Amino acid sequence: MQRRFRLRESSDFDRLRQQGQRQRHPWMTLSYSRNQSPNSRFGVIVSKQLGNAVARNRVRRLIRESLRQLHPRLRPGYDVVIIARRPLVGQPFSAVLRTIVELCTTADLLLGESERRAQ
Repeated sequence: MQRRFRLRESSDFDRLRQQGQRQRHPWMTLSYSRNQSPNSRFGVIVSKQLGNAVARNRVRRLIRESLRQLHPRLRPGYDVVIIARRPLVGQPFSAVLRTIVELCTTADLLLGESERRAQ
């Protein structure tokens, strides 16, 4: 994912933690809020409780790749943070992607067919 689409400031993460809306799944939590930018930005939080560095980095890569593939289908103008939970470790990419699509659909972050064609 391109750097301009990443959340990097701790103040952005804090704002989402305090003011953002949440969607929960046993594998991850999705926090989101409107931003002042025409682009959506994404952040990933993977705690040390998930395992060693290899496991954490794999989870991080799976989530980022899922977001990269979904990016054209997501509504612009949102800040989104995904917090990984322990059951996510060891899951295949297809299951991670399906879970993120499910969370984004519930949060109404995915564009409809007519909206995608208009862009």
